[in-house]
Amino acid sequence: MDTDNIIDSLSKELNFALKAMSKAKEVNEKEVHSRIVKNLCESMGVFLNIASEMMPFDFDDDLTKEDIPF
Repeated sequence: MDTDNIIDSLSKELNFALKAMSKAKEVNEKEVHSRIVKNLCESMGVFLNIASEMMPFDFDDDLTKEDIPF
C-alpha cells in the first residue's frame, strides 16, 4: 500500500474522530473518542517518522546559506 494513501486515510479518520468527539455529550464517550484520536496520531507519527528517515533532506554541494530563502 502507498504511504501517501495511508497518511490520507489516517488524516480522514482523525478528522472524523475529532468531529465525533466534539459532538459527544457524555464524559465516557469523549474518553473513547480521545483514545481513538491518540491512537490515530501515534499511527500517523510512525509513518511520518519512517518517511523522514527514508527521505533525508540533503543540500546540493553548490548551495550556500545565502541561497536558502528562510
